[in-house]
Amino acid sequence: MTTSRSASAERPRRLRVTATDGRGRPVSARGLAWWLEQAAPSRCRGSVAVALVGDSTMRRLNRTYRGVSKATDVLSFPPGDDPVVVPRLSRPFLGDIVIATGVARRQALAFRHSMSTELRTLALHGLLHLLGYDHSSDRGEMARLEDRLRRRAGLPTGLIHRGSGQSP
Repeated sequence: MTTSRSASAERPRRLRVTATDGRGRPVSARGLAWWLEQAAPSRCRGSVAVALVGDSTMRRLNRTYRGVSKATDVLSFPPGDDPVVVPRLSRPFLGDIVIATGVARRQALAFRHSMSTELRTLALHGLLHLLGYDHSSDRGEMARLEDRLRRRAGLPTGLIHRGSGQSP
C-alpha cells in the first residue's frame, strides 16, 4: 500500500521560525512564522525567533543597542548580539527579530493595510538584516532583494521603499 504525502511534507524546512511575545510565550500572529518560512530567500538555512513586544520594551532595546531613545518598528539581533528575548531553537541560530506591536499597528493604519501585512513586512525586513544585508551601505542590494521577495510573497510594499518615498 502506498501513501501520498504533500511536497511540503516531504521537504525539510530550510528555515524554522518561532513567534513569541516578549516573555517567550508562543503567539499565533496569524501564521507569521509559517509565512516567513515560506517567504525567506532560498539560501536561508537555520532558525529565527520573532518576538512581538510592546513599545516600551522596544524603546528600551533601541536605547540600549542603538542609543536611540524611542520605539522603532523592527530590530534584528544576530547571535551573540541579541538581547535573549526568546528561547533558542535548533542550530544554526540566525538571530532574533523584535517587532514593536504598537508601532506596527500605527503603521498598518497609516499604510491602510492589515496588522498581519505589517508584521510580515517588518519580519521580512528583519530577516534580511540577519542574513547580513544593510540597506544603509549596500548600494541597493537589500532593497532589490526585499522588493523581489515581497512581490513573490504578495506584500504591497517593502519597508525600504516606503521609507524612501519610492513607489512599490
